[in-house]
Amino acid sequence: MELISIADVRAAADDVAGTVLRTPLLPTAWDDELWLKPESLQPVGSFKLRGATHAVARLDPALRSRGVVTHSSGNHGQALAYAARAFGVPCTVVVPEGAPAVKVDRMRALGADVRLVQPARRLAEAERIVAETGAALVPPFDHPAIIAGQGTIGLEIVADLPDVDVVLVPVGGGGLGSGVATAVKALRPSAAVIGVEPALAADARESLAAGEVVVWDVARTYRTCADGLRTNLSALTLAHLRERLDGIVTVTEDEIMSAAGRLMRDARLVVEPSGAVATAARLYHRGELPAGRTVAVVSGGNAEAAVLAAALAV
Repeated sequence: MELISIADVRAAADDVAGTVLRTPLLPTAWDDELWLKPESLQPVGSFKLRGATHAVARLDPALRSRGVVTHSSGNHGQALAYAARAFGVPCTVVVPEGAPAVKVDRMRALGADVRLVQPARRLAEAERIVAETGAALVPPFDHPAIIAGQGTIGLEIVADLPDVDVVLVPVGGGGLGSGVATAVKALRPSAAVIGVEPALAADARESLAAGEVVVWDVARTYRTCADGLRTNLSALTLAHLRERLDGIVTVTEDEIMSAAGRLMRDARLVVEPSGAVATAARLYHRGELPAGRTVAVVSGGNAEAAVLAAALAV
């Protein structure tokens, strides 16, 4: 299986410039060797804007004009709706029932046609709409252009902290980890890229151990509060992570919520649970991680008020 290259990531950086915010590295007051990469500051509140913008830019114009379709619990759907609006094309998002209302509302506000379905039906429904309309399917993570777009985060990290030792990245479907690891390992081979996922949705760790995609059903993955990390890997993302990721750790629900509260109180960032897992690894599993200058990717900040309040109360 062909993996993306650093050249692909650099091409993506050209495509997303002007649409995607180049987020800063923020030092933390509580850890002098920890910096945060706040993708929660993107116009749609998550890193997903990078991959979606790059993917839409690379579509054949005739195909793109027929619109784009995806399936998403929220962040990729918002990102694709934003990118589609920028290109002036229609967007349909198939959303699993139970997705945070704040994410669904924002997708609709960006002009997306939202279709709610049972979680296990999301991909099948998206494929049905594509077959019916002739629109382009832009998957959340299982596509080289998506992976390359997410990899632009790695370019920025190494540019801003050339002597970075460790990069911590959340893992759901694996597109973010695949892209970031591609860029960081190409530019800073000595740095370790470590994936982080909820213990209640640890399918990526199991897949890496097995050497093949291990699927956890929705009854298992939906136990975690980190709704953006409930997705299983694909063969494409597993291939990237096996080749380029240096390890993976898991964090508990209490650790995730505590880290989210810490980020909101002390870093003054609005952070959803999925966006807090990398910081949780540094806070609570430091002994399992390589030492040195560390960047934690804060992947998103789209959470309902009740979730934010619960994290602040921890």
